Amino acid sequence: MSHSEFADYLCEQLMPIGPVRAKRMFGGYGLFLDDLMFGLIADDVLYLKTDELTRPNFESLGLEPFSYSKKDKVVSLSYSQAPEDAIEDPHLLCEWANAAFGAALRSANNKKKNK
Repeated sequence: MSHSEFADYLCEQLMPIGPVRAKRMFGGYGLFLDDLMFGLIADDVLYLKTDELTRPNFESLGLEPFSYSKKDKVVSLSYSQAPEDAIEDPHLLCEWANAAFGAALRSANNKKKNK
């Protein structure tokens, strides 16, 4: 499956949560709902937005955060790898994606409050 096919597949599976769209970014894709990015695809791996409320769910399953190297440093973002079984189960995928969208909403609201 090509990178764009994987992004299209995920958008199709996530239709029950709303009009999810994939936007090409930084060699991968961002997944958006209501103009909020709640997921990213890098190297054919889905990562979902996390925060202090949702991160423990990912950590308890040993799911790694998205990270990359920049100027001899490793930068980790507030996105963690989605469970592999969720990729094959649309209902489970939507549950994890809804939690990620909630984290994205909380993050956006916190940014507005801090302005």
